[in-house]
Amino acid sequence: MGYRNLQECVVDLERQGMLLRIATPLDPHLEIGAVQRRVYQAGGPALLFTNPLNCRFPLLGNLFGTLERTRFIFRDTLDDIRRLVDLKINPFSALKHPLDALKAPFAALHLLPATTSDAPVLECRTTVSHLPQIVSWPMDGGAFITLPQVYTESPWRPGFGRSNLGMYRVQLSGNRYEADSQIGLHYQIHRGIGGHHAEAIARGDLLRVNVFVGGAPSMTVAAVMPLPEGMPELSFAGLLAGHRIPMTRLPGQLPLPAEADFCICGVVHPGKTLPEGPFGDHLGYYSLTHEFPYIQVEAVYHRKDAIWPFTTVGRPPQEDTSFGAFIHELTGPLIPTVVSGVKEVHAVDAAGVHPLLLAIASERYVPYASRRQPQELLTIANAILGQGQLSLAKYLFIAAQEDAPDLHTHDIAAFLGHVLERADWRSDLHFQTATTIDTLDYSGSGLNQGSKLVVAAAGPLRRRLDSELPAGLEFPVAFGGADVCLPGVLAVQAPPSSQERGECDAVIEEFCRFYAERDCLAGFPLIVICDDSRFTAATLNNFLWVTFTRSNPATDVYGIQAETRGRHWGCRGPLVIDARVKPFHAPPLVDDPAVERRVDQLGVQGGPLHGII
Repeated sequence: MGYRNLQECVVDLERQGMLLRIATPLDPHLEIGAVQRRVYQAGGPALLFTNPLNCRFPLLGNLFGTLERTRFIFRDTLDDIRRLVDLKINPFSALKHPLDALKAPFAALHLLPATTSDAPVLECRTTVSHLPQIVSWPMDGGAFITLPQVYTESPWRPGFGRSNLGMYRVQLSGNRYEADSQIGLHYQIHRGIGGHHAEAIARGDLLRVNVFVGGAPSMTVAAVMPLPEGMPELSFAGLLAGHRIPMTRLPGQLPLPAEADFCICGVVHPGKTLPEGPFGDHLGYYSLTHEFPYIQVEAVYHRKDAIWPFTTVGRPPQEDTSFGAFIHELTGPLIPTVVSGVKEVHAVDAAGVHPLLLAIASERYVPYASRRQPQELLTIANAILGQGQLSLAKYLFIAAQEDAPDLHTHDIAAFLGHVLERADWRSDLHFQTATTIDTLDYSGSGLNQGSKLVVAAAGPLRRRLDSELPAGLEFPVAFGGADVCLPGVLAVQAPPSSQERGECDAVIEEFCRFYAERDCLAGFPLIVICDDSRFTAATLNNFLWVTFTRSNPATDVYGIQAETRGRHWGCRGPLVIDARVKPFHAPPLVDDPAVERRVDQLGVQGGPLHGII
């Protein structure tokens, strides 16, 4: 049986040596978040801060900081979930393993929440200003809830069956929010709450919202699960917890989990917004201040022994990387059942998740043709980009399974090498030049606005990839310094960008013209223009982060010997991506040096983190 609340989880992890109590007084403003990041990077334990400054509640960080610990937390139910997934994929597996199949229906009984009047979450009341005020990064606009579970129901058809539980950013203080009565609600496009909000606006009604914090660990994971529309996250939470989620209800309010640690109840007024942000986000930059809805707070509840779980969001890898890996383990096998022909899809964490997707799929069209080329891959690529949060992808590289049956998207270097060996830049680039992208991505033409590029590769090798710089390589004026990121990928250092939003850059076009008559880069089909070539090429993660978070395909993809046939753009020479920081980009996240020095002291002999950081 899984944990019913956070308190059971903390006791068990501490008993197993997976949790460390820190009694040293530490500041929720910058300091505790910095500690959590450092311990995560070190692969350290979960952290229970029992004496945070100016805070009456203990703080729990790094709970899901390793994949191994996350698996341990849900060890009692993973086999049940795998059985259900397996039956979804292949009903005939029930004939091969009938005893396992018989267990699956019992697990499914946990899908429905239970109703109870015994609700620890209602034991105490407080105000927003007395909640933990955690600030993670120096330029954050205030304190945020970093692991919120935001619950709404359809105004048209209220009830559990049409509910949504999502992890949407909730700002507790700062900006123009009225203390204790208003909190920010930032949700990205293509999130389930958006449909409920649209219904409320259409009806001219208030949208009721409950924000849960803590409770059964399965609730936190369920809030970030990319479930199909119409499948309640509370059902998945029950499945993962190994028991029905007990819910309670107060007159006039939405239901709330009886075992939650905190619950903020309130309403969103139709059409009303306030400035929200900035906030350090998972692309590795700040998401800036924008108008977003806010919650008019009606009540704040908490249990007597409440614990406040938190995380830090920043440039990957962070704790949400473990979330992503765990979710992929659970849902990855289902992807071929959702999009026919797909073998696997990988949203690349190091590139900020949404900017880059890698996929392997079948290429079965015209099987009698003497030469394979991307055809079915393009149909499948469109289907992938039509699926939920995958629709926010900015770059999608897709390869044919038949060309390399042992190829996998999680071997990123090998996958990109496979594509670069086969891609024909004259025909294999497919753009959507004015569409939606991730709300947090500032490389596009505006908030939520940008472009997409599908790179489809199938067929025999077209080229060999170089791993060393060509001898005597020349550069255009003001360019200089080049480093090999991967075989076939060259980072070239360029002068700072002065590009305007939505415009191309004449400097990069001149770069392409310079090499149009020089056949010295044939072994490098992908050239990344960047501010610091050595940094970009230093690690695979640096290359992925720089290239795909700092470029917008419609304006930042160029080509040597470019040509347009009909309306199709391509190039005969290398593809060039301008991945410099642009004047309109959001600033990157940078640690506070003074805070980092204080954290260093926690790791010295006799410090609470000695031997960990």
